[in-house]
Amino acid sequence: AASFPKESADDGLTAARDRLIARQHELHEGSGLEAAIGAATAACEDGLKRVEALALPDQPEQAADVLAEGARVTLRRARKALDKARSRGAADDFHDLRKAAKTHGMHLSLLGRLWPTPIKARRKAVDELGERLGDLHDVLVMRALLEADDQPLGLPEDTKLLGKLLKRSEKQLKKSCLAEAAELFGDNPKRSTRKLARKARDDLAAPPEEAAAS
Repeated sequence: AASFPKESADDGLTAARDRLIARQHELHEGSGLEAAIGAATAACEDGLKRVEALALPDQPEQAADVLAEGARVTLRRARKALDKARSRGAADDFHDLRKAAKTHGMHLSLLGRLWPTPIKARRKAVDELGERLGDLHDVLVMRALLEADDQPLGLPEDTKLLGKLLKRSEKQLKKSCLAEAAELFGDNPKRSTRKLARKARDDLAAPPEEAAAS
């Protein structure tokens, strides 16, 4: 409603909003939330175990290659998700792109100054893309609810305006998400990670005081 104040000024979204609030309460009161929290906790614990078992090579050249390979896999996954989102444009394609963007953002946090281009600007762009893809995900979920056979958000006559606004938002968000993702992931992953490997080798091989200054 905040995005379309003119269209929603006559409370045309009230019925759908009330049903969404009721649905949210039902979900929070059910057992599904506890199961989701349990699964997330288990995944985090597994991740911590993997981190504790991680061992990087002592030689700078080998360590740089390991870091570059990890970045290449992440960027390749993002590029593949971008290509699918461009060609098919299905909800799952954009969801995969969102996950790939989040993974890349976390990877940037780990690599820090080793990334070959100014990292603050890239991290900001990745975060903004993630937020926009999150908005798109919400829109797509809402549209799926509108089209569900059991009509959880109400009768068609009560949700006509909502459907119209969601369709418009989806079109705008898909266009902006694809453009932003192309800026971030349009380059060849191998070319990007070769730059990373070169910089990582130089930084890892340099004395601590020189590495800190770079």
